[in-house]
Amino acid sequence: MKKAIYPGSFDPITNGHLDLIERASRIFDHLIITILHNHRKNPLFSLEERIKMIEKAVSHLDNVEVQSYSGLLVDFAKEKDCHIIVRGLRAVTDFEYEIQMSQTNRLLAPDLDTVFVTTDMKYGYLSSSTVREVAYFQGDLAPFVPAFVADELKKKYSGTAASGTD
Repeated sequence: MKKAIYPGSFDPITNGHLDLIERASRIFDHLIITILHNHRKNPLFSLEERIKMIEKAVSHLDNVEVQSYSGLLVDFAKEKDCHIIVRGLRAVTDFEYEIQMSQTNRLLAPDLDTVFVTTDMKYGYLSSSTVREVAYFQGDLAPFVPAFVADELKKKYSGTAASGTD
């Protein structure tokens, strides 16, 4: 059975993430979406909120599960007996960062490979940071995230920016 890990912060999960997850779930027998807890970042959504949103977004995919991990991805992969990491590429700038991470992971765990999946062109511009910015200013989130994620973003930002209470 071919298992893969798709790591990220998913703060929040976007339609671009979901497109990549659906495509990877067709390539691999089992896909583990791993929310890596980065102590250097201050996420908008708690780990529990992100897990719930992702689980809801992928509930139609039987071979996908959601987990969290704090530490090195290579250690999580060993723990799960997984030898493939899936990463999405939007642009050349993503590749430069991702190739460095891939090579570092490969040095730490020689049996761990990274598979790069290019983003669908309609999501090439999309990032969680962009989504948070649009949400902060109460813009239309429909093109970027599922409706239930847009609702969660609106709750987080109610009473800010556009209402002048920032």
